[in-house]
Amino acid sequence: MTHLTDTLTFKRGLTVKNRLAIPPMTTRMSYYDGTVTGDEIAYYGMRTGAVGMFITGVAYIQPNGKCWTGELSVDDDAFLPNLSKLASAIKRDGTRAILQIFHAGRMTDSKTIEGEQPVAPSAVAAAKDGAETPRELRDDEIEEIIENFKKAAVRAVKAGFDGVELHGANHYLLHQFFSPHSNRRTDKWGGSLEKRYTFIERVVDGVIEAVDAMNVPNFIIGYRFSPREETDPGFNLKETLWLVDKLADKKLDYLHISLTRYDRKTNIPEYQDKSMLAYVHDAIGGRMPLISVGDVRTRADVEAALADSEIVAAGCSSLIDPNWSAKILAHRDDEIRSMLNLQDRDLLMIANGTYAFMKMKVPDRLIE
Repeated sequence: MTHLTDTLTFKRGLTVKNRLAIPPMTTRMSYYDGTVTGDEIAYYGMRTGAVGMFITGVAYIQPNGKCWTGELSVDDDAFLPNLSKLASAIKRDGTRAILQIFHAGRMTDSKTIEGEQPVAPSAVAAAKDGAETPRELRDDEIEEIIENFKKAAVRAVKAGFDGVELHGANHYLLHQFFSPHSNRRTDKWGGSLEKRYTFIERVVDGVIEAVDAMNVPNFIIGYRFSPREETDPGFNLKETLWLVDKLADKKLDYLHISLTRYDRKTNIPEYQDKSMLAYVHDAIGGRMPLISVGDVRTRADVEAALADSEIVAAGCSSLIDPNWSAKILAHRDDEIRSMLNLQDRDLLMIANGTYAFMKMKVPDRLIE
C-alpha cells in the first residue's frame, strides 16, 4: 500500500519527496496586469516546504483567457522575473513548484477582458447566472490558442518551475471543447466524442512537443479534468473514462481529478459500485500517477484517498493551517487547525477573493 511519506518519480525523472500536494486555489493577489505580487509570494511561501508538490492557481495564456481580476499571467516574457520569484519561493526545502495554465473561454466576461466579447467553442452561454453569450472561435484563433499554451509552458520552464498543469477542468476552455453543452460545432473541432477531444489532444501534444524540444530534465506535465458535468447536455463519467484512457496513453506525467469530495459517487446507475475516483484510477491502470482532491482534512482522509490515487491534494486544510502538511507528516494531528476566524485572514495571507474562502458556508468554518 502507498504511504504518504513514500517518494514518487515521474516519467520525466522528477521526484517528489512525499505523496502530499497543495492543489490550485484562486487567490486573486496578482496586480491588475497579472504580475505576481509580494503578498502572493508570501502566501505561497507560508504554505510550502513540507508538502511534496504545490500547484499554483491558474495563470492565463493570453489576454482574452483571463477569468478574473488579480489572476496570474504567463502570456508574455515580461512576467518571467516575478514568476521566477514565485517558483523560487515555492521550491523551499524541496517542494516541487507546478504552474497551472489555462484559458477561461466563456467563463470570463467582457468587463474582465477590457470590453472584448468572451470566446468559446460555440456561441452558447455558460449555465450560470449572468453569463454572457460568447463568440464562436475561428480556426485561426484556435490554432493561436494552441501555440500560446506551448509558449506558456516554455515560459514556465524559463521561470524555474518544475512543471505545468493544463487546466482542463471546471468549465474552462479545454473542458468546454469536450463538453456537448459548450461545443455545438460540426467541424473538425466538434460533433462526435472523438472530435470534441481534438482540441485537448492538440494542446496536450503541443505542450509535450514544446517541453521536449527544450531538453530540460525533470520538468513534468500534468492534466486536470472534471469527472462529469451537471449541465444538459453534458458529459458523464462514462465519457470521462474514455477521455482518461486517451490521456493515460499520452506522454503526460500525471492526471489530476477535480472533485469536491474525494469519495464522491456519480449519479449514473451503472457506476454505483465505487467512487468516481476509484473508477478513474482503475481506468488509468498504472500508466501514470493520479492526484486526488476533495475535502481532505485528516490522516484518515489521506489514507483513504491514497487507496485510489498516488498523490493526495489538500486545499482548504492548507488554507486554514499553512502547516497542515508538516503536522500530518510529523504525526502532530492533534495540533492541526480546523477552524478559521475571520479576523485571522491577514495573518494567514488569505485574500477576500481566495476561491476556497469564498465557498465558506458558515461564518467560522471553511468548507472545500
